[in-house]
This record gives sequence, structure tokens and C-alpha cells, in this order.
Amino acid sequence: MEYLQPLQVLWDYLCLHQAPEQADVIVGFGNFNVNIARRAAELYRQGYAPKILFTGGLGRNTLGILPEPEAVRFARVAMEEGVPAEDILIEDKSTNTAENIRFTRDMLLAAGMENPRMLGVHQPFMERRIKAAFGVYWPEGRLQVTSPQVTIPEYLADAVKQGVTERAAIEVIVGDFQRMDLYAKKGWQLPQEIPETAWEAFHRLVEMGYGGQLAK
Repeated sequence: MEYLQPLQVLWDYLCLHQAPEQADVIVGFGNFNVNIARRAAELYRQGYAPKILFTGGLGRNTLGILPEPEAVRFARVAMEEGVPAEDILIEDKSTNTAENIRFTRDMLLAAGMENPRMLGVHQPFMERRIKAAFGVYWPEGRLQVTSPQVTIPEYLADAVKQGVTERAAIEVIVGDFQRMDLYAKKGWQLPQEIPETAWEAFHRLVEMGYGGQLAK
């Protein structure tokens, strides 16, 4: 597994490792990984927030693959994990991170939450990106982030169980790292300092052939 060392470097940079804190609402960001819904349900059961909002229609990694919106799928998983339906809000129209944030803001405002404390749940390697995007699309939003508590081998093994190839799962991480820089240059995220070691790991993975999710 030659890819593991450079992938760990990207993973450690992209994951913020924040301990969960009390919030008004848990926000689960949609994609293929149902462990996000399970992590959101776990936090709900532990009393971190009285409501969960799942956001996600069908995006670049699920359009044409999932038969239903990401948020609808996540809500069903959360209910299987013991979350009452009345404590779940569903935003199922967004197709990218910017829309996730904007549509979540609109739904929470409509629900009477004008300045809620949010506990976001995303992929481990999306923690830094979602915080950086919030700084552009909801700068006053109070967001703390967490994710399923897994190692890279555990994440990759579970992705395969959910129908995603190991190569595709690695390519998503590589592509999301690239977007930290590219999207900041486009004004879609707040700029982040990226260490040279992370860039070296990124280029090494691309040279290994894991560039299938790179943006232009």
C-alpha cells in the first residue's frame, strides 16, 4: 500500500480533529457515506443537539449512482439508529457544498433558528473544506465540525462495502485536497495555509495515478 503514507499526510491536514460541543442543531452533510448519518445519530443520542438537519440532493459523487437524494437516505438511516422523525429536517435540493450551506441557512432561518450553534458532520477529509466554505457563504454561521471516527484503512474498507472502489475513494480525497487551493483562488472558500509536505504528498498520489477527481 504505497499510497498510505502520502494519503495519511493529506488526511491529517484536512481533518481538524475538533471535539464535539453542545449545539442547537446537528447538520449532516450528504454524500455516499451513510456513516455520516450514523455519526449524526450518535451525537443526537448523546444529547449534543435536539435536532438534526441532513443536507444533500445528488452531487458529483452520487448523481446517477444513488436512487434517492442523499439527505433522504441519511434521514432513513438516522431513524433506524433511533432518531425520531420529528427531530429530523431534510434539505434535499443542494448539489454542491455552496448549496449545502446556503440551503441549510435558509431552512434553519425558516425554522426560527436565526443564529444557531451548528455541529456539522462530514467526511474526515472534508472538515477543513466545509469550515473554509462557511467563511464565504455563511461567515456569521457558528459551525463546529466532526466526522465518523475512523482510520484511513477503516474508511477505505467501509467505502468498498458501500459500493465505492478503493481507487475511487482515494481519488475523492486527493481531489478534495486540490480544491482547498483551487476553490480559495475562485473565491469559493477562505484561503488556508497549506504546508509543503501536504503538496508533496498530493503530487506523489497524482503521480501514482490517483487524479481521477481533480477539478479544473
